[in-house]
Amino acid sequence: MRILHVGKFYPPFHGGMENFLAALVDEQTRVGHQVVALVHSHAPDGLPSRPQKATTFPSVIRVPCYGRLLYAPVSPAFPVWLARAIADFQPDILHLHLPNTSAFWALVIPSARRLPWVIHWHADVVSSAIDPRLKLAYWLYRPFEQALLRRATSIVATSPTYLESSPALRSWRNKSYVVPLGLPPLDISIPSIGKATRWQDGALKVLAIGRLTYYKGFEILIQAIAKLPDTQAIIVGDGELRAKLEVARLESGAPSRIRFAGKLTTGDLQSLQQTCDVLVLPSLERTEAFGVVLLEAMQHAKAIVASDISGSGVGWVLAQGSAGILVPPGDAEALARGIGQMRTPETRSNYGRSGHNRFAECFRIDRVVDAMDQVYRCTLEHQVNLGS
Repeated sequence: MRILHVGKFYPPFHGGMENFLAALVDEQTRVGHQVVALVHSHAPDGLPSRPQKATTFPSVIRVPCYGRLLYAPVSPAFPVWLARAIADFQPDILHLHLPNTSAFWALVIPSARRLPWVIHWHADVVSSAIDPRLKLAYWLYRPFEQALLRRATSIVATSPTYLESSPALRSWRNKSYVVPLGLPPLDISIPSIGKATRWQDGALKVLAIGRLTYYKGFEILIQAIAKLPDTQAIIVGDGELRAKLEVARLESGAPSRIRFAGKLTTGDLQSLQQTCDVLVLPSLERTEAFGVVLLEAMQHAKAIVASDISGSGVGWVLAQGSAGILVPPGDAEALARGIGQMRTPETRSNYGRSGHNRFAECFRIDRVVDAMDQVYRCTLEHQVNLGS
């Protein structure tokens, strides 16, 4: 099949949605599909002045982007590039990854409307109690979101929990499928550990990874680490809350045991994942819909402590606690207790082994691509039936 993905960003931009899209594109190409990904550029320079035709597969086309407004890319040229990509590539399937405001252009481009759509529902736009601006933004966003869902032939949710809890998908469950996110096999080579990623000796090593943004809950992790002697934490990532979180670290009473590593190379990040004792995901809201970082920890057979967010897929990913400890979101005391339970190597080994087995059973990218192929076949068959 010829598949055109429309996404937000693409590696080396680091994020769960982006890492999954890259893994999906690579595996789909490996099994024989021709695949193009149309995404926003996360760098302001080095861009072609007009859309370039894809000549090899997989091909990644990066559209000029002028920053973000309320987490949405600002890319006025996106409809031109989308129409050009469809004209040049002639895809069989238009695979839209949401949330992404640029995907709304498919509603008004005639060539896009003639294609069957698969919408990959990575997360709701949650009316956040933490960032009240999103409530107004969603009021403006929802009509376009629902128009996309109405027009889509198929919708893919990433977990049964999220499909059942999503208000946005409630009217469209009859054409929805569940296909979890996945990752490719782990590269077992161990890069050297740079100075920026070196652990202190003798303390429990806690790793957290993610954008320093409103729903990730890193301030709760800082409070939890401060309650735990002989425990250190490295937080990988950058974002708009970096300065605020640095203040929280300095005021925690344990600043020497908490470190912000910023953005890291793939090698340094993998070094941390391989050498940590525990991966912690302290997120606060359903914006954390799945948690690809959990899959990365499972690949490394690492123990996990994560927030049990109501309506999120996080609990499902961890098999409701059998592949990691789940704690109430926003509760520093509970998070500290959960991390404290991971002090013994035997406990960490048991959780790590359970997570590794669950990854092999459910989240390998080849299994995900097999399931997506079934969705594509149903989508194309439905389109043929509509045409007849």
